Amino acid sequence: MFGISSLGWVHTLSSLPAIPLATYMFARYGRIVPRSRPDVVYFISMIIGAITVFPIAHQSVSYVISTATILLLLGGYGVGRISGFGRSGKYLETIFLSLTAFLLMLPTITEILTRVPDGNPLVSDLSSPVLLGAQATLLVIFIVGLTAQIIHLRRQNRLDTFDSSTEMSA
Repeated sequence: MFGISSLGWVHTLSSLPAIPLATYMFARYGRIVPRSRPDVVYFISMIIGAITVFPIAHQSVSYVISTATILLLLGGYGVGRISGFGRSGKYLETIFLSLTAFLLMLPTITEILTRVPDGNPLVSDLSSPVLLGAQATLLVIFIVGLTAQIIHLRRQNRLDTFDSSTEMSA
């Protein structure tokens, strides 16, 4: 079905939980929050999905996206554990983990449009205006969403700083 191999199905089904989990964390916390319950499943799902790309990929860009996803996941989860980054750690964490969600959705949209409906996909060419438009829309959503996350973090840091200075003067 859909021309997907057995390993391809393992890849697809293991990656799928990351999509609703990322959506949930963005809606609930405004970002992907490491060290939360949904985040553990997100991390595992993303790692399995990224690793299983290597034996099934047909295009070199898939290897680049997969490698970048793994590095961004490790960076996003690691930067919060390094105290030397201070407040900038939360920004880097947010940027890295938001990029992982973007890198998950980019091939997801491409695969859906080039495989569905089975036997007569919506897009038959990777340079199709429909596919390029969907990818461009995803990029715009990513840029707007990341900007909103950074603004939210800045406001939160200002409130934390204000609360700290108010406690010191009291």
